[in-house]
Amino acid sequence: QVQLVESGGGLVQAGGSLRLSCAASGTFFAINAVGWYRQAPGKERELVAAISGGDSTHYGDSVKGRFTISRDNAKNTLSLQMNNLKPEDTAMYYCVARRGPAIVLTTTAWDYWGQGTQVTVSS
Repeated sequence: QVQLVESGGGLVQAGGSLRLSCAASGTFFAINAVGWYRQAPGKERELVAAISGGDSTHYGDSVKGRFTISRDNAKNTLSLQMNNLKPEDTAMYYCVARRGPAIVLTTTAWDYWGQGTQVTVSS
C-alpha cells in the first residue's frame, strides 16, 4: 500500500511563497507519475501540477510561471514551490500518485491520494 503524506501548507499573504512537500512510501515512486491536486470549497478538484515517470511536467493554466514541481526519487519526495501566491490559490492541496508513468488529466486516473494540506492566501 502506498502512503502519501503532505506538509508545508499554511497561511500566507498575497504575493508570498510556500513550499509543499510530499513523502511517499514504497519503491514504485521513481517510475510512476506523481502530482498535486487542489480543491477549493464549492469547486471541483483541479490538477495543479504533475511530473511523469520520465520527468516531463504538466501545469494547470492558472499556475504556469508561478509554481514549480520537482521530485527526488532517491528520497521518495515530491515538492511544489509556489510563488506569487494569489487569494484564488486558497485550497486544500493533495499529493497524488498513479500506477503508471504517464500524466493523465482525469481525477479518477490517480490511484493514491494524501490527506491534504491547507493553503490559505490572504489579500
